[in-house]
Amino acid sequence: MVVLPRSTAVPSDTAQSNATPRDRHLQAIAEDGRMAWQTTSGFNVRALPEAFFSRYKHVIGDGLRFHTDDRQQTEIAVAVLVPNRMLGLWRPDSVRVV
Repeated sequence: MVVLPRSTAVPSDTAQSNATPRDRHLQAIAEDGRMAWQTTSGFNVRALPEAFFSRYKHVIGDGLRFHTDDRQQTEIAVAVLVPNRMLGLWRPDSVRVV
């Protein structure tokens, strides 16, 4: 898992002799910039599902609202349809051109 370091992060004392993954990330940010680091480290790939589930929880919420089994099943069925509907709204129709 790749975590975005703080903007004030500094390398450890042993960064020159025994660099940790965090130190290597900080070095890459210093050399290439934060946006290039996000692309090469895969940070953007991790951020996509996080953003999706954040939107999902804003729409649906964290828990079930109903107490009876049949109503909970209906609520879950609706909760499953919402992400598919959300994805369908901005997913492009791709056609392979040969």
